This record gives sequence, C-alpha cells and structure tokens, in this order.
Amino acid sequence: MRPVEAPFDVVVATNSGFPLDQNLYEAVKGMSAAYQVVKPGGMIVCAAECRDGFPDHGSYREVLASAPSPQALFDDISARTETVPDQWQVQIQARIQSGSRSVMHTGFLSDAELATAHLRQTRDISATVAEALAAAGPGARLCILPEGPQTIPYVDRSGA
Repeated sequence: MRPVEAPFDVVVATNSGFPLDQNLYEAVKGMSAAYQVVKPGGMIVCAAECRDGFPDHGSYREVLASAPSPQALFDDISARTETVPDQWQVQIQARIQSGSRSVMHTGFLSDAELATAHLRQTRDISATVAEALAAAGPGARLCILPEGPQTIPYVDRSGA
C-alpha cells in the first residue's frame, strides 16, 4: 500500500506484464489501481499487451458492448435483479470509465475493438501524457504505477 497526498491529473499504469496483462479483462485491475488516485475526470493510461484479446471466452465482451456508454453500462448493471457472468468486471470498468478518461496502449486490440469497450487507443504514451498534462494546466500532477495492481495506492486524507 502506498499513500499519496492528493489525486493526480494523469495516472499511467501497467498490468504488471505477463501473464497479468494477457487480456483486457485482466487489464481492468491495473486501471482500477490507477482509479484510486486519479482526479475525477482525470486521465488513466493503461499499458497492457492483451495478447488474448478481450478474451473470446466468457461474456465480458458481450456485456461491455451491450450499452452505448460506460455510464449506461453502470446504470444497466445497477438496475439488474440478477447477475450475469463477467458482470462484476464490466461493472468495475464502467465505474472507472465513468469517472475518468481511460486510454489503452496495447498491440493486440485494434482501435475498433477498443471502441466496443468504450476505450480509445494510444500508440504513443509519452505524447498522450504530455497532452493531458498540458491540458490540465500548470501544476498538473503525474503518477506512474509500473506494477499496476501490485501496488495499492490511496489518497491519504488523515492530514486533511
């Protein structure tokens, strides 16, 4: 666990490499770690190989594509009286994407495939981060979580 003083404008995370970054389903764990310390509306950049795609087994991909936006997904899931397989991971992802701008860097999912997950691709993490920091203005803060879900960052509010 690692405390930080305040949320960050941009958080870059990985999913700790193979085998943890094998698909988008697993990459949500790195995004979740980043979400703990990103400002509301801030940017999360997640780098994960996703060699296994979404993956193709299970209903994760189908559930992700079942609504037009992350907020609509979250609302639909919240209104259900029964759960469906892989709903939990989609619910976590929808919450993250509803509260932040989430971007992926992956060599195995196309822009179109990521769009069905309500995500966009960056080919150049450095340029994406530089643009986001510039847009956030002077004093913008950057956090890098090279081990993604192996770190549990949190905003320490004990001194507030």
